[in-house]
Amino acid sequence: MSASPAASSTVECSAAQVAPAQAPSPAPIREKRLHPASNSDNNNKSPPRVESSPTYNLAKAVRQRASAVTETYVAYGVCESLVKECAAQADYSIPQSHEKGVDIPKTKDGEDLGIGKGWWYEELGLTPTFNTWAQITFLHMYLLTVRIRCFPPSYAPTWHQHLLDHFFYLAEERMTVTHNVHARAVRNKYLKDLFLQWRGLTAGYDEGLMKGDAVLAASVWRNVFKGDEEVDLRKLGAVVSYMRRCLNGLDGAADEHLVSGNVTFGDPGGEAPWVRVRSKMMDQPIQDEELRPKG
Repeated sequence: MSASPAASSTVECSAAQVAPAQAPSPAPIREKRLHPASNSDNNNKSPPRVESSPTYNLAKAVRQRASAVTETYVAYGVCESLVKECAAQADYSIPQSHEKGVDIPKTKDGEDLGIGKGWWYEELGLTPTFNTWAQITFLHMYLLTVRIRCFPPSYAPTWHQHLLDHFFYLAEERMTVTHNVHARAVRNKYLKDLFLQWRGLTAGYDEGLMKGDAVLAASVWRNVFKGDEEVDLRKLGAVVSYMRRCLNGLDGAADEHLVSGNVTFGDPGGEAPWVRVRSKMMDQPIQDEELRPKG
């Protein structure tokens, strides 16, 4: 390996759909009050509440603990499906990796060169390598991460962690099976680098969502297009448009839809006609105050 392996109702987000829920929604726990058994000798009066009794407190703690454990298992299974869907968007293969005595083709940067199909490779012209696969997977994971942030605070961290964990499981498996990297120390080095990339692109994409499409496009250009100075701006714009439409669709989906795990991202090629529409802002003159440095 090279030195850089580096439904009944659906919700559309660009070409993404979120199916109805099959798993419990991450909603806050609702507590039920416990009462002692009724006493027939007490003239059928309502029994007193015992919220402060040791038995009640123990039962309350057990219910909360059971709910937390159940949520962890639900999140683990659903996040596995979500990450696999994200990873499938830019899947690739290296047939030579399973052939003895056959060298794996390399890019000019020394990365293992694979074979990939689909919009990201055939329309955008991206190179089917481990790093490209990771960046596009990260992009789709980020879209889900933004929506997961809207979960109740007690649930969101669990989903964030499982989403990231499952990516690293897939990444390490791909290093071993597809790129023949069998040394654990080498794999760990790459995984640490991937984690740093994830932290960096998350900050970059967050800034883009807050400051506008130009900033978001710059982050996509750095991460997905590797800062290629010859990048086609229409292709870059299509990725930004795709991200915005996916986020809009996910924002309109209820929590119970998302936690079903049946999220499907489709072909982003449908964004091209929108990118070709001329912006009205291009026909407006630039004002002098817009050229002055701010601050």
